[in-house]
Amino acid sequence: MGLLDATHAALRLLLSGDAELWTIVGVSLSVTLRAMLVAMPVGIGCGYLLATLRFPGRRALIVVIQGLLASPTVVVGLLLYLLLSRQGVFGQLHLLFTQTAMVIGQVLIALPVLIAFSLSAIQGADPRARETAVALGASGARVAWTLLVEVRFALMAAVCNAFGRVVSEIGCSLMVGGNIAGVTRNIPTAIALETSKGDFAQGIALGIVLLVVALGVNFSFAFFQGESRR
Repeated sequence: MGLLDATHAALRLLLSGDAELWTIVGVSLSVTLRAMLVAMPVGIGCGYLLATLRFPGRRALIVVIQGLLASPTVVVGLLLYLLLSRQGVFGQLHLLFTQTAMVIGQVLIALPVLIAFSLSAIQGADPRARETAVALGASGARVAWTLLVEVRFALMAAVCNAFGRVVSEIGCSLMVGGNIAGVTRNIPTAIALETSKGDFAQGIALGIVLLVVALGVNFSFAFFQGESRR
């Protein structure tokens, strides 16, 4: 099948509402959104604490987190697999080859991105925002909220970057999810599987969906950024 024919077949799959294809899309979005809902408050909170607190080993911790930005997702998957397998520390939880394991893996992948970007954003914030809030007698929580609102665009960029990293990762999802049809098969693992089988139509269709989702998130960020500044 040529590229043009495969593309036509991919569009027909998308427009026909193919149940298998949209199940894969649903699994992928469900896992990624749940992972982001867990990772966002933790990552942004840790970034805030690293930016505002001083403690022994802080610099070394920051270097480690920044180093994890480039960590291969398959390595994260391997470590998680060893922990969740029957012989692993958490083997009794029977989480391996489940969506929960995929969510945990994607949380671990998203956290360094969120922490590093949030840390950078808060460190680069106008110090007068924090000083003004403190001078007005704001509580610690109120000061934190004021500062986070001040750097909200940078935090939105952090969330977009983290989302883009986890929604397209394949190594961790394949290792801890097992690529089980209808259960843990997401867009990236399905693309790899279908392409290896020679089914380029479904691979292209899923690739189109992945691109639309990624671009949609970034366009939404740009839109809200423009509207807020206006």
